[in-house]
Amino acid sequence: MSSRAFDSPSGVQSTSSANCATRSLSLVHAAKLGYRGEFKREFSLLETVAFAFSIMNVIGGVSSTLSFGLASGGHVGMVWGWFIPCLFVNCIAASMAELASSMPTSAGLYYFSAKLAPARYAALASWITGWANVTGQVTLVCSIDYTVAQMITTAVAVNTNGAVILGAAPTYGILLGILFAHGVMCSAATKVLARINLFYGLIIAGAPIAAIVALFVSSRGSGATTKDAFAQYENHTGWKNDGWAFLLSFAAPMWALTGYDSAAHISEEVSGAARVAPIAILVSVAAVAIMGWILNIAASFATASVPALLSTDLALPMGQLFLDVVGKRGMLAIWSFIIIAQFLCGAAQAIDASRVIFAFARDNALPGSRLWKRVNKYTQTPVNAVWLVIGLSALCGLLGFSATAFSSLAGASVIGLYTSYATPIFLRITSGRGKLVPGPFSLGRWFMPTGIIAVAWVVFIVILLCFPSSQTTNAGEMNYAPVIVLAVFAFAGCSWVFSGRKWFTGPLPNIAIDAAGAPSNSKVA
Repeated sequence: MSSRAFDSPSGVQSTSSANCATRSLSLVHAAKLGYRGEFKREFSLLETVAFAFSIMNVIGGVSSTLSFGLASGGHVGMVWGWFIPCLFVNCIAASMAELASSMPTSAGLYYFSAKLAPARYAALASWITGWANVTGQVTLVCSIDYTVAQMITTAVAVNTNGAVILGAAPTYGILLGILFAHGVMCSAATKVLARINLFYGLIIAGAPIAAIVALFVSSRGSGATTKDAFAQYENHTGWKNDGWAFLLSFAAPMWALTGYDSAAHISEEVSGAARVAPIAILVSVAAVAIMGWILNIAASFATASVPALLSTDLALPMGQLFLDVVGKRGMLAIWSFIIIAQFLCGAAQAIDASRVIFAFARDNALPGSRLWKRVNKYTQTPVNAVWLVIGLSALCGLLGFSATAFSSLAGASVIGLYTSYATPIFLRITSGRGKLVPGPFSLGRWFMPTGIIAVAWVVFIVILLCFPSSQTTNAGEMNYAPVIVLAVFAFAGCSWVFSGRKWFTGPLPNIAIDAAGAPSNSKVA
């Protein structure tokens, strides 16, 4: 890492003056990238970290995906199936942080691709990255909110002692209600959203700590031994090859560790974005990786029987684990906080997705872009883009009538998002090696090995997530993730061939830039 990482100016000045100066520099930086300030810069460093951390909600991510590790390795799948991918995800996060520091704009990943690709292919690289990111963002909103609905149905089943087991239709109805609530919340002004994120962060950080303590303390003497908790392997996937079955457990952390690009997408609402965005990416990913691993270890120690958890009638095995360990009242108390944390996670992700839609529409890359790029004059937020995200998520939610609904949605979001993460990183280590102007955070000479590891890992994980969870499958149990992604890419590809290549040139500046690269006739305040 370069010694210049996170350099700060010397001198002492009042907090108010410093904030004003930082906002002014942020506006100038955005103008040099080709964009005028359309949002108020209300997010501070702490609020930006909380925002990225909230989207990767630890307790919600582990609770929703525990079945992946349980089936694909048992105790080994839970503990080491989480730990191994986290090492590679940190390389991706570091590469992304460097790009976000250099080019802090809401356009984010597809802007990075356009600037790092050869001039001849800049528009195509931007188009591919943008559509991949939009796909991942929308399916991630849907998958998060779908798990909230599953958590609610789990709580209902436990509270009624199994007398009420809600099926696919009621679950979809709950999903629609959650999406509507998030649409209302995410239409608020930036200042409101920034302050709420601190509350998000506290809840989402506190819930896993409470869960870890409860699992460790309450399972003493009744759970797994230390040896079994770390080393007992079980294959319940239907795949005959144990090594392959274990690899499928990687889906859990890969889904949980998505959305950290949010720090880049809200950078036009962040004061001092070139410094704040990379810090938020690095800190949030490291925190979620570590806390998630400890939570999985606690769950492994508390698990007396893997087959028993997998055979539960509850929508999520984590709910059964809490019921077994802390009893009905304790489970419902902890589960209530988990539901709140996951609900807030969905709200944060909906904000992120709407900013991606807004930025892509601002460059006229989406059907109906004129509508989706409008900024509400009262809230100064892209309200239309928010409701487009909600509508598309509701449509994706129809997969809830499939037996593999969550795994398909999770797989689609990971494939879409990580494809959009890897594309600019790949361009950074190939055609863009000499193009990047380092920001306050730079990897220095380590950008090449870090980038190679990041891209290789994404290629591997995308291939992995296209496979079904069992060696034999049918229409009701197949993995629909590649179907969703290929459908979007087919639409985007046809749009490019028949239309987009004729007019789409990549990110469009909405401010005049003079020959020296400085904004002309732009107000900085």
